[in-house]
Amino acid sequence: MKLKYIIIVVVLASIGSIIYGFTIKTEEPGKADKYIGMGTVGLFLVAMPLFLIKESKGKKMKDYMLTKENIDKMRTKDRDRSKNR
Repeated sequence: MKLKYIIIVVVLASIGSIIYGFTIKTEEPGKADKYIGMGTVGLFLVAMPLFLIKESKGKKMKDYMLTKENIDKMRTKDRDRSKNR
């Protein structure tokens, strides 16, 4: 199964759990809090890291870090833009 579909299933299950928790909040507050908490954990501790892993595959982390090289590249681009105005 592709990672994309796993992420979609986790997100939908988490959102469903949160909605269900809010609908039973008046009858069973303790149980509702567990459903809301599990949904939140599913979104932020399962779905988000899986999404980030999927999207960052094949990309160089060095390109996104502030190194001396990258700062110099940004400065030269900024200078070129100001000259063209």
